Amino acid sequence: MSNELVINSTQEGSRIALMRDKSLVELHYDNDETKFQVGDIYLGVVRKVVPGLNAAFIDIGYEKDAFLHYLDLGPKVKSLLKFIKLAQGKHHKHVNESLKQFRLEPEIDKLGKINDVLKQNQKIMVQVVKEPISTKGPRLSCELSLAGRYLVLVPFSNTVNISKKITDAGERRRLLKLVNSIKPENFGVIIRTVAEGKEVSELDKDLRDLNLKWAEGVEKLKVAKPREKVIGEINRATSMLRDILNESFDSITVDDKDAYEEIRRFILQIAPDKAGIVKFYSGKAKLFEHFGIEKQLKTLFGQTVSLGSGGYLVIEHTEALHVIDVNSGNKSNAENNQEATAFNVNIEAATEIARQLRLRDMGGIIVIDFIDMKKAEHKQKLYQHMKAEMKADRSKHTVLPLSKFGLVQITRQRVRPELSIVTKEKCPTCNGTGKITASIAIADQIETEIMHLMENQNDHKIKVGVHPYLFSYFTGGFPSRRMKWFFKHFKWIKIFEDSSLGLSEYKFFDHHDEEISLK
Repeated sequence: MSNELVINSTQEGSRIALMRDKSLVELHYDNDETKFQVGDIYLGVVRKVVPGLNAAFIDIGYEKDAFLHYLDLGPKVKSLLKFIKLAQGKHHKHVNESLKQFRLEPEIDKLGKINDVLKQNQKIMVQVVKEPISTKGPRLSCELSLAGRYLVLVPFSNTVNISKKITDAGERRRLLKLVNSIKPENFGVIIRTVAEGKEVSELDKDLRDLNLKWAEGVEKLKVAKPREKVIGEINRATSMLRDILNESFDSITVDDKDAYEEIRRFILQIAPDKAGIVKFYSGKAKLFEHFGIEKQLKTLFGQTVSLGSGGYLVIEHTEALHVIDVNSGNKSNAENNQEATAFNVNIEAATEIARQLRLRDMGGIIVIDFIDMKKAEHKQKLYQHMKAEMKADRSKHTVLPLSKFGLVQITRQRVRPELSIVTKEKCPTCNGTGKITASIAIADQIETEIMHLMENQNDHKIKVGVHPYLFSYFTGGFPSRRMKWFFKHFKWIKIFEDSSLGLSEYKFFDHHDEEISLK
């Protein structure tokens, strides 16, 4: 199984696609709008304490106040508040990143009240655990943690915990002993699954990097104003690489030189032996077009998703939950055995559903209406297959067995807004009115514009992006229409296909790849 990361830079930011065996499984956007990412730590201000909810609303600079529940304060919140007060006080120069001399405060009561801990207008360091979704502001926690490649550093704690996915008892003992010997005082550590089998030198380097990140945050905290970010999560692409980079990664392709250099430096830091898989793309076609991602985006985000066998999924979203209906389609005519048909379509649907949940980042409650099956053996196999397909999902999730009505319920952690891509395009010719002028004339219109540019534009390297159908029309045959233009004006027009354009859309570019306005 091969994994590829494709990073496309645009004017709005970056698009990051994770491919598994050439199929798109995750899509992320990294731009100016992706503020308040999971992992960011801010110096917030308590705006309102609500005893009825046992929660507080914190101002961290978002348009809506963020939500902080009492249970998310963490037992060591009093130590955190004391540290903030010292770091921002008159003698802040004597405060450093080391907590060795810092005296921890008693833990708070698990069943306590938030108004006993927080007061209005109080400053507090908080970490984003859920990004703003719909009309809600970010969800916050005061249990700060800094994630590294192998370890997670937890200030104001002394415990060492280890991932439950590391099941070998001997390896668990080895890792606990190693980390206890190198961890700084008053810092807790969580050992991640990828730390299994790693040497102490690798773990120590990761821990030192996290300590340095904490130290930089402490220095920022000393002079930070309310609502300022104190410690920022690395960008979306590098955070993905930190969490999922493994031996199955074949390539990381980037089309921006600065992003290429940044990712290469990051890979050299965390996995030097993998530096060779980072590639800079300088091809003529657009990066997502070259990898076939643009086409997948258009076919995977609709309300109906087709299956290879002829079946299909219908995905509906409501305020409370997501509903997915599995249909056999024309598959029902291919087999005589109704039970076998239902089982085969359900198995294929389960694989695609697991992919869709990751791709769209659907969270909350998901209810799947599989095709009814009578055999208990088939129901059990489908349940086990659904669980196995969901194992690759990095979000926390729970899969329940089939109910007697043939429904499977899944809960999936939601920390970011659901990704939605519009797959139904407004007709660019009629602008959604339903009435158009003769669409057959679009080729003539493009040709007229090309003639005008060739006769009046001094630029000899004009490029035009068109829909794939029009690309075939202009370049097919011998002599093609493009050749005829060349024989007439002795200027070669470069035409490239862009499936993101509608049939009657087109764009002209000069030799600097800047769009030529025709108005």
